[in-house]
Amino acid sequence: MTIGVLIIVIFMIVPLMVGFYAAGKSKGSSDDYFIQGRGMGSIAVFFTVAATWWSAFAFLGSNASFYSQGPIYLTAFAWNILFGYLYFVIGKRIWYLGKKFHYVTPSDLLGDFYNSEKVRILVGLVVIVFTVPYLQIQLTGGAYLIEVASGGVIPFWLAALIFYLVIIIYVWVGGMRAVAWTDIIYGALLFFGLLFTGLYIVRLVGGPIEMFEQMKNLHPEHLTLPGPLGSSGYASWISLCLITAIGALMGPQLWLRMYAVKNGKLFNLMPFLISLVAISYIGSVLVSWTGVLIKPGVENPDQILPIIIMEYAPFVIGAIVLAGGASAAMSTANSQIHAVSAVMTKDFYQRYKNPDASQDRLIQVGRYFLLVFSILAYFLALFAPGLLVTIGLIAFGGTAQLIIPTIGALFWKRANEAGAITGLIGGLTFTILFTFIPTLVSPLGLNPAMWGLLINATLFIIISLSTKPRDQNTVKRFENALLQFKYNENHVKERDKEYAEVN
Repeated sequence: MTIGVLIIVIFMIVPLMVGFYAAGKSKGSSDDYFIQGRGMGSIAVFFTVAATWWSAFAFLGSNASFYSQGPIYLTAFAWNILFGYLYFVIGKRIWYLGKKFHYVTPSDLLGDFYNSEKVRILVGLVVIVFTVPYLQIQLTGGAYLIEVASGGVIPFWLAALIFYLVIIIYVWVGGMRAVAWTDIIYGALLFFGLLFTGLYIVRLVGGPIEMFEQMKNLHPEHLTLPGPLGSSGYASWISLCLITAIGALMGPQLWLRMYAVKNGKLFNLMPFLISLVAISYIGSVLVSWTGVLIKPGVENPDQILPIIIMEYAPFVIGAIVLAGGASAAMSTANSQIHAVSAVMTKDFYQRYKNPDASQDRLIQVGRYFLLVFSILAYFLALFAPGLLVTIGLIAFGGTAQLIIPTIGALFWKRANEAGAITGLIGGLTFTILFTFIPTLVSPLGLNPAMWGLLINATLFIIISLSTKPRDQNTVKRFENALLQFKYNENHVKERDKEYAEVN
């Protein structure tokens, strides 16, 4: 057990070292602290997006879902493709507008496009309220892994506290640069750790082929929809795919990464690279269904991976894998804490409280918000536990509603403030009511956020068309910017084509 604790200590020291090294590279501006001065390179971009996109929702939640709900989580292969495509189509435009108009948060772009303080405040509140539950997932998942990897020497409450303190320290001193650099390490650990674990554990039942044969004979309900519980059918499959991809993309942590990119060309490979990362879910399938065969009846499905790896693998290997798994949680938690602090600092403190705040003051205020929201997530992890995938869908369902006004801002000149506000409120109201009131059942078995999106889009279009258009100066400014974006894209394609022909 001493070795396990030592491995965890090493795992915790590494990000602290990276954080302090990153602090030495800081340029002292709020833009540098929040979005790395818009100078993030290709390797850091890929790993920080992938590591932020993947989380305890993926590392622990995927195993819990396969273990208790059957094949529903296989939709992850589809949502990875969708996420990568959306990141390219929408993310590249957000990057361009952010660079041109100096945006830092989601509220910056949407508030400016709709020329509305109400939209700005509403968007800021949405990303804060629905990011905190997802942050709770990371602290819960990371604490589970540390607790098990230590052999119970470190209890859950202390594991969560340690996890939280380490993140606070290195994000506090290093900002976005520290987050991105640690994500390079975390991303590699996550990808290879999950695959390795699956291939190692499935040997206990004779390998993948034998595992599937046994599952077909003994637990066929795990291999087909709607799963052993009868609650995960095609409607859930579609909901999970769309809401996860859209909700994650619209999270503030991904917006900041879009703004931080140095060169727009970096977006072009992301659909392929993000889709490739989904291969790791094969490891989840192998671990979970091996668990169904050799370890049925685990009370908390979120702990199936750490329980199996610590019981059936050598302790050192198990501790290393679980410490690597904690990286999945930490790589998303650091991004979310950092992003929420950016929203609070830029959208609320600077804009309404202290417009003339110095760069040092903005960084300091951002650090205070790191502390506040981390403490909130810590207490939620202790006193409001729940299945990680379930909590994740609630969080994604809220942030997903932002896709409607965002698409309007990027692709529809007729979109206006009234449509954006009415659509968001309508979509969020339906999503919240049908999520938290047990007597309300979402039609057709779809996740409430799916109907929320439909209501949101319908209201957005109808109200925008039936109310006064936006100020024409604002319309023209965005229209010219997006036309310039298209021109630049076409110019690059033509240049690349000519280069290919010559060579």
